[in-house]
Amino acid sequence: MSDNAELDPTIAALLAEAAANQPEMPTVSFDENAVEDVSIPGIPGMNAAPIKMPSTKLPSEAGKPEDNPLAKVDLSITSFKPIEKFYEEESNHIFDDKGYYKTALTGEGAASQRVHQILSKYLVCQDPKDRTVYRQQIVNAFWELVKNIAPKATSPSIPNPKRMLLRFGVVLPSLFTPEQKQLFSTVILENNTGEPVYYMDEWFRDIGTGRLSLSATDEARPKRAAGGGADQQHLLQLKGKNDGKLQTAENMLSGKESERNMLELELKNRVEALCDHLPLPSLEPHKSAYTEVQLHMFVDIQDKLRSLQKNNKEIVNYLRELEEAKATASSLNSKMAEQPEAVEVSHADLEVEINTVRQMAKMTIGRKGNQFPVFTREFCHCIPQLTGFRENVIHQLAWIESIDPGVFHRIHKNTPNRIVPYVLLLPTYGDFGFCWEPFDRYNRVTSRGRIVIPMYPRDLKVSLLMAVADLRWQVAKEKASFYWMEEGLTGQYYQWIEEQKLKGDLKSFFIADYVLWMTKEANGTQVMDKKLRGIFWRYVPFAQDKKEDLKKRSMVYADLYQKDLNRAMSDGY
Repeated sequence: MSDNAELDPTIAALLAEAAANQPEMPTVSFDENAVEDVSIPGIPGMNAAPIKMPSTKLPSEAGKPEDNPLAKVDLSITSFKPIEKFYEEESNHIFDDKGYYKTALTGEGAASQRVHQILSKYLVCQDPKDRTVYRQQIVNAFWELVKNIAPKATSPSIPNPKRMLLRFGVVLPSLFTPEQKQLFSTVILENNTGEPVYYMDEWFRDIGTGRLSLSATDEARPKRAAGGGADQQHLLQLKGKNDGKLQTAENMLSGKESERNMLELELKNRVEALCDHLPLPSLEPHKSAYTEVQLHMFVDIQDKLRSLQKNNKEIVNYLRELEEAKATASSLNSKMAEQPEAVEVSHADLEVEINTVRQMAKMTIGRKGNQFPVFTREFCHCIPQLTGFRENVIHQLAWIESIDPGVFHRIHKNTPNRIVPYVLLLPTYGDFGFCWEPFDRYNRVTSRGRIVIPMYPRDLKVSLLMAVADLRWQVAKEKASFYWMEEGLTGQYYQWIEEQKLKGDLKSFFIADYVLWMTKEANGTQVMDKKLRGIFWRYVPFAQDKKEDLKKRSMVYADLYQKDLNRAMSDGY
């Protein structure tokens, strides 16, 4: 809905409800020291009432930076676990609290006063032009309020209304429909999935406690004087870089040990077959000489021995790398243990992250989107299954990976490592998911990237596809480095775009084509150019069972499938 649009019937109904008992808006005062004076005309639950917090508690999960279980990547995990429960059976009653609004705004200084005043005027305003002005004003006021509340997210004692304001953008529970209120009251609050999917309050909590590093930005951060916090951050950066070396060495060593076991087993089988001689009935107790098959085994055995020799050199190198990485890890852990037990990110750094998250929120919305930051039923029309709750997002990511199994793979030394990125869920009415960074600059091997998803889009599946397409493109481009216009996925796609003489943002073209690839071509609907389909088939391959199914549907896919077999036979895939 654009800012200049006429008054929508839904908005009109909301205004009618808000002003049902009081047609005129009196002067409203918000005194933080006298919260009982707060009231918004005609809105249930906004009259003076003592604050009673619900019994529901959210997990604080606070601790040392190294205690974050989501930071470490387990390379042995090959897929998402199925979501067994999407919602709680019983309501948490957080949004039933009559003092919710007052609790959410209390103690936040002038920012809460400004949000209260603008929101009060917006809800009862009848003039569409004035409502547009208030809608624009509340954006800055809301994010100033977020700046005040975000540092408190690191504390386990932060009131639930403040946490829900950050998490879902819910300032006023009366702006829910009854169905929405029931839905949000049964959302699972804890992260029981083990996946790195964050709500905004959880993101600020882990950033503030140092369990997550600050998001990368183009602006250089001001240098700080040396101290506990600066030393801790430097140690965390070194630890992150060393963790990548450690995990890589362990992963590669395990792979080489598996290869050695297989070679030794094959060697044993051949030696046993070589030592098996048939008796000679007429010349007993003598046995037959080597057969032709056994004579050929000499060459095979020699090849196996050479392979084992090469394998052993690689194992020795990886063992050395592993020992060095473990020694470095032990040294870093000792130094970190000497640091203060609870080192938090400085207020200035946290403010930088808040500004970064605000920029992320703008990007999910786009230039012409709805920037209104407060949750209200007039703008949110998502069905429960496609609302950006954590469990829904993980379910959709699992669907994407089932079709595109290499979507989260990062190749290192010819070995694919499955690394699921951090996913930040922002309470916006945007439609654009995107990748903020493909990996940490200090650990390109095993660090998680970061993608951002709007919670209230028109189509959650498409928003997620856009984000993972962006991630795929950036990882492929970094892998190709200076040759990104010539090699691999980015090179082939760039050359196709040049042939088509298309003008515009290359990555945007790829994202749009990836969405078509996953939603149309994956179902056998041929909507892509023949050459482009071939590029995606090779560099963004479907799962094998999907390929098997598609080759039966059309000669187009059968031909691509045959090309796969030809490349595999020539070892040129």
